[in-house]
Amino acid sequence: MTSTSVPEPTLTAVLADLAALEDPKARAVNERHGDDHGVNLTTLRALAKRLGPREDLARQLWKTGDSAARLLAILISRPKQYGRADLDTMLREARTPKVHDWLVGYLVKKNPNTEVLRLAWMNDPDPVVASAGWALTADRVTKRPDGLDLPALLDTIEAEMKDAPDRLQWAMNTCLAQIGIAHPDLRARAIDIGERLEVLKDYPTPPHCTSPYAPIWINEIVRRQR
Repeated sequence: MTSTSVPEPTLTAVLADLAALEDPKARAVNERHGDDHGVNLTTLRALAKRLGPREDLARQLWKTGDSAARLLAILISRPKQYGRADLDTMLREARTPKVHDWLVGYLVKKNPNTEVLRLAWMNDPDPVVASAGWALTADRVTKRPDGLDLPALLDTIEAEMKDAPDRLQWAMNTCLAQIGIAHPDLRARAIDIGERLEVLKDYPTPPHCTSPYAPIWINEIVRRQR
Protein backbone atom coordinates (compact mmCIF):
# COMPACT_ATOMS: atom_id res chain seq x y z
CA MET A 1 0.00 0.00 0.00
CA THR A 2 1.47 3.35 -1.03
CA SER A 3 0.71 6.73 0.52
CA THR A 4 -0.19 9.73 -1.58
CA SER A 5 1.57 12.94 -0.56
CA VAL A 6 -0.40 16.15 -0.44
CA PRO A 7 1.02 18.63 -2.95
CA GLU A 8 2.60 21.78 -1.54
CA PRO A 9 0.23 24.72 -2.06
CA THR A 10 1.62 27.24 -4.51
CA LEU A 11 1.62 30.99 -4.05
CA THR A 12 -0.61 31.34 -7.11
CA ALA A 13 -3.16 28.89 -5.72
CA VAL A 14 -3.27 30.56 -2.30
CA LEU A 15 -3.63 34.03 -3.81
CA ALA A 16 -6.52 32.66 -5.86
CA ASP A 17 -8.09 31.36 -2.64
CA LEU A 18 -7.74 34.81 -1.08
CA ALA A 19 -9.25 36.49 -4.13
CA ALA A 20 -12.24 34.14 -3.90
CA LEU A 21 -12.76 35.20 -0.28
CA GLU A 22 -12.99 38.90 -1.18
CA ASP A 23 -16.21 40.35 0.24
CA PRO A 24 -17.25 43.96 -0.54
CA LYS A 25 -19.06 44.25 2.80
CA ALA A 26 -16.00 43.07 4.70
CA ARG A 27 -13.85 45.54 2.74
CA ALA A 28 -16.16 48.41 3.65
CA VAL A 29 -15.94 47.54 7.34
CA ASN A 30 -12.16 47.07 7.22
CA GLU A 31 -11.58 50.32 5.36
CA ARG A 32 -13.37 52.22 8.12
CA HIS A 33 -10.59 51.00 10.41
CA GLY A 34 -7.77 51.92 8.04
CA ASP A 35 -7.30 48.46 6.53
CA ASP A 36 -7.28 47.77 2.80
CA HIS A 37 -8.54 44.21 2.37
CA GLY A 38 -11.91 42.56 1.96
CA VAL A 39 -11.43 39.18 3.62
CA ASN A 40 -13.43 38.17 6.68
CA LEU A 41 -10.90 37.39 9.41
CA THR A 42 -12.71 34.28 10.63
CA THR A 43 -12.60 32.90 7.10
CA LEU A 44 -8.93 33.86 6.83
CA ARG A 45 -8.16 31.94 10.02
CA ALA A 46 -9.93 28.89 8.61
CA LEU A 47 -7.73 29.04 5.50
CA ALA A 48 -4.63 29.36 7.67
CA LYS A 49 -5.67 26.35 9.74
CA ARG A 50 -6.12 24.33 6.57
CA LEU A 51 -2.68 25.30 5.30
CA GLY A 52 -0.83 24.86 8.59
CA PRO A 53 2.62 26.34 9.30
CA ARG A 54 4.51 26.93 6.04
CA GLU A 55 7.65 29.02 6.31
CA ASP A 56 8.49 29.43 2.63
CA LEU A 57 4.91 30.19 1.62
CA ALA A 58 4.60 32.71 4.45
CA ARG A 59 7.63 34.62 3.19
CA GLN A 60 6.27 34.58 -0.37
CA LEU A 61 2.88 35.86 0.77
CA TRP A 62 4.50 38.66 2.74
CA LYS A 63 6.53 39.80 -0.26
CA THR A 64 3.36 40.38 -2.31
CA GLY A 65 2.60 43.48 -0.22
CA ASP A 66 -1.10 42.58 -0.19
CA SER A 67 -2.66 43.06 3.25
CA ALA A 68 -4.79 39.90 3.22
CA ALA A 69 -1.79 37.89 2.02
CA ARG A 70 0.34 39.37 4.80
CA LEU A 71 -2.25 38.55 7.44
CA LEU A 72 -2.32 34.98 6.18
CA ALA A 73 1.49 34.93 6.16
CA ILE A 74 1.51 35.84 9.84
CA LEU A 75 -0.97 33.11 10.69
CA ILE A 76 1.02 30.37 8.95
CA SER A 77 4.38 31.49 10.36
CA ARG A 78 6.29 30.19 13.34
CA PRO A 79 7.60 33.13 15.42
CA LYS A 80 11.10 31.71 15.72
CA GLN A 81 11.54 31.46 11.95
CA TYR A 82 12.26 35.20 11.82
CA GLY A 83 15.40 36.96 12.99
CA ARG A 84 15.63 40.40 14.49
CA ALA A 85 16.38 42.07 11.15
CA ASP A 86 13.48 40.22 9.50
CA LEU A 87 10.97 41.50 12.06
CA ASP A 88 12.33 45.03 11.97
CA THR A 89 11.96 45.13 8.20
CA MET A 90 8.51 43.59 8.33
CA LEU A 91 7.29 46.08 10.91
CA ARG A 92 8.43 49.00 8.77
CA GLU A 93 6.60 47.46 5.82
CA ALA A 94 3.40 46.80 7.79
CA ARG A 95 1.60 50.08 7.25
CA THR A 96 -2.00 49.02 7.88
CA PRO A 97 -3.29 48.68 11.46
CA LYS A 98 -4.34 45.03 11.37
CA VAL A 99 -1.11 43.81 9.76
CA HIS A 100 0.87 45.88 12.27
CA ASP A 101 -1.10 44.56 15.26
CA TRP A 102 -1.00 40.91 14.19
CA LEU A 103 2.71 41.07 13.41
CA VAL A 104 3.46 42.41 16.90
CA GLY A 105 0.95 40.20 18.68
CA TYR A 106 1.50 36.88 16.93
CA LEU A 107 5.16 36.99 15.93
CA VAL A 108 7.19 39.65 17.74
CA LYS A 109 5.82 38.93 21.23
CA LYS A 110 6.71 35.23 20.83
CA ASN A 111 10.15 35.78 19.30
CA PRO A 112 13.47 35.49 21.20
CA ASN A 113 14.34 39.05 20.08
CA THR A 114 11.30 40.69 21.66
CA GLU A 115 13.17 42.71 24.28
CA VAL A 116 15.88 43.90 21.91
CA LEU A 117 13.23 45.05 19.44
CA ARG A 118 11.14 46.69 22.16
CA LEU A 119 14.06 48.85 23.24
CA ALA A 120 15.07 49.66 19.66
CA TRP A 121 11.57 50.61 18.57
CA MET A 122 10.41 52.71 21.54
CA ASN A 123 12.48 55.72 20.51
CA ASP A 124 12.29 55.25 16.75
CA PRO A 125 11.59 58.49 14.86
CA ASP A 126 8.79 56.76 12.95
CA PRO A 127 5.77 56.99 15.29
CA VAL A 128 4.21 53.82 13.88
CA VAL A 129 7.38 51.88 14.68
CA ALA A 130 7.58 53.55 18.09
CA SER A 131 4.00 52.49 18.77
CA ALA A 132 5.09 48.86 18.46
CA GLY A 133 7.77 49.47 21.08
CA TRP A 134 5.18 50.96 23.42
CA ALA A 135 2.76 48.09 22.77
CA LEU A 136 5.48 45.62 23.76
CA THR A 137 6.22 47.71 26.83
CA ALA A 138 2.56 47.69 27.87
CA ASP A 139 2.61 43.91 27.55
CA ARG A 140 5.73 43.66 29.70
CA VAL A 141 4.22 45.99 32.33
CA THR A 142 1.58 43.35 32.99
CA LYS A 143 3.64 40.18 32.54
CA ARG A 144 7.31 40.89 33.35
CA PRO A 145 7.66 44.31 34.99
CA ASP A 146 10.91 43.53 36.83
CA GLY A 147 13.64 45.76 35.45
CA LEU A 148 11.28 48.36 34.01
CA ASP A 149 11.54 51.90 35.36
CA LEU A 150 7.80 52.48 35.68
CA PRO A 151 8.01 56.03 37.12
CA ALA A 152 10.25 57.00 34.19
CA LEU A 153 7.70 55.53 31.76
CA LEU A 154 5.03 57.67 33.41
CA ASP A 155 7.29 60.72 33.07
CA THR A 156 7.60 60.10 29.33
CA ILE A 157 3.88 59.47 28.92
CA GLU A 158 3.06 62.63 30.83
CA ALA A 159 5.41 64.70 28.68
CA GLU A 160 4.73 63.21 25.23
CA MET A 161 1.40 61.40 24.97
CA LYS A 162 -0.85 64.44 24.54
CA ASP A 163 0.77 65.50 21.25
CA ALA A 164 1.76 62.06 19.93
CA PRO A 165 0.36 60.84 16.57
CA ASP A 166 -2.70 58.60 16.82
CA ARG A 167 -1.18 55.10 16.82
CA LEU A 168 1.66 56.09 19.13
CA GLN A 169 -0.75 57.92 21.42
CA TRP A 170 -2.98 54.86 21.61
CA ALA A 171 -0.05 52.59 22.55
CA MET A 172 1.24 55.04 25.17
CA ASN A 173 -2.25 55.34 26.61
CA THR A 174 -2.48 51.55 26.82
CA CYS A 175 0.81 51.49 28.70
CA LEU A 176 -0.50 54.19 31.06
CA ALA A 177 -3.64 52.18 31.79
CA GLN A 178 -1.74 48.94 32.31
CA ILE A 179 0.61 50.60 34.79
CA GLY A 180 -2.39 51.92 36.70
CA ILE A 181 -4.15 48.55 36.65
CA ALA A 182 -1.20 46.29 37.49
CA HIS A 183 0.70 48.48 39.94
CA PRO A 184 -1.38 49.84 42.85
CA ASP A 185 1.46 52.02 44.13
CA LEU A 186 1.41 53.98 40.87
CA ARG A 187 -2.34 53.89 40.28
CA ALA A 188 -3.14 57.35 41.64
CA ARG A 189 -0.43 58.96 39.52
CA ALA A 190 -1.55 57.09 36.39
CA ILE A 191 -5.14 58.22 36.92
CA ASP A 192 -4.00 61.80 37.57
CA ILE A 193 -2.00 61.87 34.33
CA GLY A 194 -4.99 60.56 32.43
CA GLU A 195 -7.32 63.14 33.96
CA ARG A 196 -5.00 66.04 33.20
CA LEU A 197 -4.14 65.02 29.62
CA GLU A 198 -7.71 63.91 28.76
CA VAL A 199 -6.43 61.67 25.96
CA LEU A 200 -9.31 59.62 24.45
CA LYS A 201 -11.75 61.11 26.98
CA ASP A 202 -14.38 61.57 24.27
CA TYR A 203 -13.59 58.36 22.35
CA PRO A 204 -16.86 56.82 21.09
CA THR A 205 -17.33 53.61 23.08
CA PRO A 206 -20.03 51.04 22.24
CA PRO A 207 -22.46 50.01 24.98
CA HIS A 208 -21.10 47.40 27.40
CA CYS A 209 -17.52 48.15 26.35
CA THR A 210 -14.88 49.82 28.52
CA SER A 211 -13.73 53.28 27.49
CA PRO A 212 -10.06 53.60 26.50
CA TYR A 213 -9.90 56.81 28.55
CA ALA A 214 -7.29 55.75 31.11
CA PRO A 215 -9.02 56.84 34.35
CA ILE A 216 -12.23 54.99 33.42
CA TRP A 217 -10.32 52.00 32.05
CA ILE A 218 -8.15 51.66 35.17
CA ASN A 219 -11.02 52.02 37.64
CA GLU A 220 -13.27 49.61 35.75
CA ILE A 221 -10.71 46.80 35.46
CA VAL A 222 -9.62 47.21 39.09
CA ARG A 223 -13.28 47.03 40.13
CA ARG A 224 -13.72 43.78 38.21
CA GLN A 225 -10.64 42.27 39.79
CA ARG A 226 -11.86 42.83 43.34
